Amino acid sequence: MTRTEIKETKNCVNQKVKVCGWVQTVRSHGKILFIDLRDRSGILQVVFTPKNEKLYELAQKLRPEWVILVEGEIQKRPAGMLNPKIETGSIELHSEKLEVFSEAKTLPFAIDTTGYEINEEKRLKYRYLDLRRERLRKNLEMRQKVIQFMRNFLIKEGFIEIETPILTKSTPEGARDFLVPARLQAGKFYALPQSPQQYKQLLQVAGIEKYFQPRDHAQHHPRR
Repeated sequence: MTRTEIKETKNCVNQKVKVCGWVQTVRSHGKILFIDLRDRSGILQVVFTPKNEKLYELAQKLRPEWVILVEGEIQKRPAGMLNPKIETGSIELHSEKLEVFSEAKTLPFAIDTTGYEINEEKRLKYRYLDLRRERLRKNLEMRQKVIQFMRNFLIKEGFIEIETPILTKSTPEGARDFLVPARLQAGKFYALPQSPQQYKQLLQVAGIEKYFQPRDHAQHHPRR
């Protein structure tokens, strides 16, 4: 069975699926255990009951941010238990198999908030955790959309996307060079280019009249 992304499970009612992700929350209601499972596409409620004793005992050990795999059947939620706040709020996964890929220690900070209340230095130290929060994921998605819009516009206008080298020979300019040691030539160094001007001039001489570079070391805009 291949993995199904959580956002696609809403199309799999009464079908068996396999999902993987992080444990978002663990909620116990009497003898029924509910797990909110999160992957890059969304959140899905997973149900564990004592019918399968070994599975239930393992599920009771789950903690937030553990990475797990769950197999089971997607069913519609009972009336009155719908959650309109999430895309999969009308369904739930009734578990039949559980596998723990990775356990997690207590987190240094909460990731279900905006993160503004956390010291920036601490957020940078645990950047891999900070990037899991929804606000930053949405920021990355928006950034991608903006870049894609700009790229499509420039290509439509006849520009060619070209990436000039990020390592070059050190040049005697005014700014201080950022040196990178050469791996195969001891004692010699590359440098981060202070400006891709020379490469751009080569492009112009070669007849590339309209070009752009997304990450331009000299902060230049598209040129023609």
